[in-house]
Amino acid sequence: MKTEQFLRHHGIDGNPFSEEDAQTDTVFKRRCMATIHHPAWDKFFGSPADPSTALVFGEKGSGKTALRLQATAEMDAYNQQHPDGRVFVISYDDFNPYLDHFKTAVRAKDTAQALTRWRLQDHMDAILAQGVTQLVDALTANRVDLSALSLDQRRDLLLLAAFYDQSTGEPIERRWSRLRRRSGFRPLWSRRDLQIGFGTTLLVIGLIALFPMMRSMTVLPWLLVPIVLGWLYWGWRIARAEWFASDIRKGLRVLSRDPAALRWELLWFKPSELSGQPMPTASGTGGEERYELLRKFQGVLKTLGYSGIVVLIDRVDEPQQVEGDPRKMRALIWPLLDHKFLRHPGLGVKLLLPIELAYYLEKEDKEFYDRARPDKLNLVKPLRWTGPSLYDLAGDRLRACAIGSASGAPTNGEGPRLRQLIDEAISDDTLKDSLGNLRTPRQLFKFLHRLVQEHCHRHTEDAPKWSVDADTFRTTYSAHLRELDAFDRGYGHG
Repeated sequence: MKTEQFLRHHGIDGNPFSEEDAQTDTVFKRRCMATIHHPAWDKFFGSPADPSTALVFGEKGSGKTALRLQATAEMDAYNQQHPDGRVFVISYDDFNPYLDHFKTAVRAKDTAQALTRWRLQDHMDAILAQGVTQLVDALTANRVDLSALSLDQRRDLLLLAAFYDQSTGEPIERRWSRLRRRSGFRPLWSRRDLQIGFGTTLLVIGLIALFPMMRSMTVLPWLLVPIVLGWLYWGWRIARAEWFASDIRKGLRVLSRDPAALRWELLWFKPSELSGQPMPTASGTGGEERYELLRKFQGVLKTLGYSGIVVLIDRVDEPQQVEGDPRKMRALIWPLLDHKFLRHPGLGVKLLLPIELAYYLEKEDKEFYDRARPDKLNLVKPLRWTGPSLYDLAGDRLRACAIGSASGAPTNGEGPRLRQLIDEAISDDTLKDSLGNLRTPRQLFKFLHRLVQEHCHRHTEDAPKWSVDADTFRTTYSAHLRELDAFDRGYGHG
């Protein structure tokens, strides 16, 4: 018999268990995003009005990515309802470009050696780069009115864009210049270095035009002296901007900045403005400049209607240079576990980490716990699913795919249930205990998809059977557990 025939008999449209990854799970995205949550959801999500930090450890397939997608969707809905108190969401889940730039910057022979030099300031640079690029994208695409920003905030916005904007859609210099013009910050004619240079040059040309005797070959060379002196200030500005640009590029170890574009952008700021501003330079004190830049970013966002920032950190085991190695993941993530950063006012950091890192957390000393204070971070360890919770999750998925329920699972709890698919010879307690041994939604979906397929392979369309018998359940379940055990021990692919 066909799988579709079996499912449609029970009022199910499509296979609820064919997808295993929340990132590509259309059933989850379209029908379950707002209705199905893990029991620890409230502790993880908190309140958008007052962003908080959460630290979650979970197995592969336990629902970490689902939590991230749900948090993003919930905060999008919250922002629509609270336009004057929105939350700025930063998804920090692709570490590959930052690790590549960092390895080149520190000139390490391998990733393990490079990660020993990874610091909190590198994470802060990456997060600011994500946030600033996202903000500039929104400001340029939606033509947001920047008149609400004070002159100092417009300067801060342009400085942050000069340091951190990583857009690749167009030349970064053109993008920055468009942002400067829209902000109304310092038009070209107001730049003092150009006023002096052009003013001196035009004065000399005017004197030559008015006094013909100055055109003689004996006088003309001397007229070059005031022109050179007039452009000397401009030359000093160029040299100073070049020095700053070089120092900034060395300090931003996880980013790649075009030195010519950065030098040109820095020329728009007065020397007094640059000397008094925090910059992510290699010669600075490290973390303190980043905290000050973060506060400037928060100030700009607040004026634009954002009351807080939430950073969602996920997929730390997926970067090519990490390769799922727990030791490399620890070296990458542990600098983030700093109480000062994680409890920064107006900032909520949601860390969704592999369960392997929980082992290292338990082995840390008192000094680490004093610095990280995991007891204050809404710790969820592990992201656990019991047999009854997985049973309910399977039922929710079935009802979400019920015929005629395209908008989502029925709120009254009616519709197909997992119990209807399994023969009564398998008791409720046995069924729930069996599902509990699967531990994660991903393994649950794999098993149920395999179970339905195996049942359908054992029967024909002419003699269908509408419930999975005990023998099929036990043999399929035993085979799945053996593969799961092999995967846990590193001998298979799950």
